Amino acid sequence: MTVHLCIDMQKLFAPTGPWPTPWMAQALPNIAAVAELMRERSVFTRFIPAREAAEEIGTWRAYWRRWSGLTLEALDPRILELVDELRELAPAERVVDKTRFSAFAAPRLAPVLNGMRAGTLVITGAETDVCVLATVMDAVDRGYRVIVVEDAVCSSSDAGHDAALAIFRRRFAAQIETLSTTALPDHLARQGREY
Repeated sequence: MTVHLCIDMQKLFAPTGPWPTPWMAQALPNIAAVAELMRERSVFTRFIPAREAAEEIGTWRAYWRRWSGLTLEALDPRILELVDELRELAPAERVVDKTRFSAFAAPRLAPVLNGMRAGTLVITGAETDVCVLATVMDAVDRGYRVIVVEDAVCSSSDAGHDAALAIFRRRFAAQIETLSTTALPDHLARQGREY
């Protein structure tokens, strides 16, 4: 079964949020179109910051010291919610919280995907060169067929976004497909809903 996995489209990363991803505004209509197309087969992740840096391990402790203003103790929890345009498409049982870059670091993700009999993941979201990249690589390692919707991912770094897409296309073409939002419906129809 093909499942849409939408990564971290939260107010936290919105153009007006504390960790702004300016291209989110451009990618959001495409992400919403994919979520609508795959309404019953979409799973959404949310990146949840550490409560405080001292509770973290290794380099994550230094990371959260650097971003101490964005720990759970310091921020308004409303910015952790999905952006308004996706909330009606994201039932609570298909919203998975994670505390690391990869969606697969969330213990709840595997049971959700297994329950949906996922074999192929259509990936959208933010950021292309951080959480999307980590999730895509973990999905490949777990044997999923991966489709990255190239105009439905975004980053705060143009260079990082372009580099990640180039890696997907050139280094992992045997395991990762990239295509546009407009090409996705025909692609799914040609391939069938199950792979």
